[in-house]
Amino acid sequence: MAEREIIKKYKNGGLNVVWKPKLCIHSEICVKTLPEVYNPNEKPWIKAEQASIEDLKAQIAKCPSAALTYEIDGENEQVDTTTETKVQVMANGPLLVHGDLEVAGTDGSLAKKTRTTAFCRCGASQNKPYCDGTHNSVNFVG
Repeated sequence: MAEREIIKKYKNGGLNVVWKPKLCIHSEICVKTLPEVYNPNEKPWIKAEQASIEDLKAQIAKCPSAALTYEIDGENEQVDTTTETKVQVMANGPLLVHGDLEVAGTDGSLAKKTRTTAFCRCGASQNKPYCDGTHNSVNFVG
């Protein structure tokens, strides 16, 4: 049986910040960019009302794993029009693949990915082949 995906939403006016924890690689870009919004030591850890919609959109665009996205009331989730596939190696972290792709699992399953997908390079992820941020706790260098 497939595991149900957890999705959390945090509202700021007509904008909903959408967080998918299973995609998060804990790069901390969100915390460093908007510390008044993102505080992992508090509950809720996202306080979307603490920043402007423009600042939230700009920060979300920097999320390397697409764990953070947004929806605007009355519209579908943001669409990334990236057609070119790019691969980026993160220092001491995952392999980021930007663009649309299809991932074939060892069990024959197919997962369609859009925007950015983070693949584990350290071998310690509990969500292989995807990164779950474990590289931070195992002090992966690469």
